[in-house]
Amino acid sequence: MSLIAAAPPHRPRTDPRPPRPRVTPTGPCIGRRPTGARVAPHEPRTVPSARGSRVAPRTRARWPRRLGLGLIGAGVALLPWLFVLATSLPATATAAHWKVAWVGLDTLEALSFVATGVLVIRRDARACLTAMVTATLLVADAWFDVSTAAPGADQVTAVAMAVLLEVPLAVFSVVLAFRTLPRHR
Repeated sequence: MSLIAAAPPHRPRTDPRPPRPRVTPTGPCIGRRPTGARVAPHEPRTVPSARGSRVAPRTRARWPRRLGLGLIGAGVALLPWLFVLATSLPATATAAHWKVAWVGLDTLEALSFVATGVLVIRRDARACLTAMVTATLLVADAWFDVSTAAPGADQVTAVAMAVLLEVPLAVFSVVLAFRTLPRHR
């Protein structure tokens, strides 16, 4: 038995009987049929999904909760790890691939700017995703620029770039992400 069933095509009613009450997508009875409505043995109880297909309510209701709880658990599990890092990492470290790390980060920023620009021009709804990626990369870049800069002129330059360029661009990207976020009617 399939959990996904296609919705029947709409046909105008020529029957003099009054139409059957429809299942409402809101309220405490999500996905339930009105009292007295019969369900054929071959027809699964379903609710409409965002894409127009019909999905069984149990399947649709359980996975977001489980996923959400799993993500919360992962965040809480990282708290002891943060303590371990804060107490065990050395004050200084030498990186063998320092240039590769920074060039890679800036390359990802450039690609995310280009991807966001292309998607905005095409009026593609996925622009909200690439805009948030861009904002995240810019904030990470500002954080690591400031926290890894040597004292003196390097640190002043890093703070100036963070305050005048990277953080404002990140804020702009977040605003763009929210403005391009698809709205459901």
